[in-house]
Amino acid sequence: MAVDANTLYGTLNLLVLQSLNDGPLHGVAVSRFIERRGDGLLRIEEGALYPALHRLERDGLIDGEWGRTDENRRAKFYRLTRKGKRQLNRDTQRWARHAQAVARVLQIAAPATD
Repeated sequence: MAVDANTLYGTLNLLVLQSLNDGPLHGVAVSRFIERRGDGLLRIEEGALYPALHRLERDGLIDGEWGRTDENRRAKFYRLTRKGKRQLNRDTQRWARHAQAVARVLQIAAPATD
């Protein structure tokens, strides 16, 4: 059962920042990263992803630069800024605490944290 974008409201920025943590990616690659890491349960539609990328860029959390994909297509590649890395760390800690609290209320095993 896939989780739709409405369920992810408020977490999309965190997922995008995490996808860029290991280096620059273009939009489609960001979407694929999230889907792959989420075992196919998290699918981000273009209508949600690109506005999020634009917001993150506007807010100085990511930088974008035009380049070529492996398929030689023109695409904008995004990378985390220092501000984005700090935000990722803060949001990851906040999300982990939130998930643990919700798991306790629901009486289910809490998600593992690193």
